[in-house]
Amino acid sequence: MEKVDLSKFDKKKYKHGASIFKYYLWHLVNQMFFIYPVNPSSRLKVFWLRLFGAKVGKGVVMNKPNINIKYPWRLEIGDYVWLGENTWIYNMDDIKIGNHVNIAQGAMLLTGNHNYKSPTFDVMTAPITIEDGVFIGAKAVVCPGVRCHSHSLLTVGSIATHNMEAYTIYQGNPAKKIRERVIQ
Repeated sequence: MEKVDLSKFDKKKYKHGASIFKYYLWHLVNQMFFIYPVNPSSRLKVFWLRLFGAKVGKGVVMNKPNINIKYPWRLEIGDYVWLGENTWIYNMDDIKIGNHVNIAQGAMLLTGNHNYKSPTFDVMTAPITIEDGVFIGAKAVVCPGVRCHSHSLLTVGSIATHNMEAYTIYQGNPAKKIRERVIQ
């Protein structure tokens, strides 16, 4: 039986999609304006995201501290999106967030993982799509490759490992469909 050998892990296989200069400059900006914000202004954060290649719509609210975004050049955010405090967008692959989406405090969008079957623990990535009107509850996790269809809801602390149907509420680990989402 083969064993895991992390000494053979090759981080060069994973491409973050930017020059090394842009990569390190973003880490500095992310620390200063997103994680430990000098100025918690949403407008300033939108400015920085756009400057680094993110597509960001109008009315985006992210005026809370400790929002961590891995690679803005792999991020698309629609109109009137709210990002809560301690949100972590770990976008090793593309993340597309639709319009009128609320991602609550402490939520994590996770596009990367490791292949536990590989002796070198290779990185695996898959995009995430969050359609219009979705609500991701506090401390919830959306895993690689998941599509949250229109107006679906992931409850507090739940983990979405599979696609979520439109207008449906999901709960648990792994998240399971619990009922229809009715908006009145």
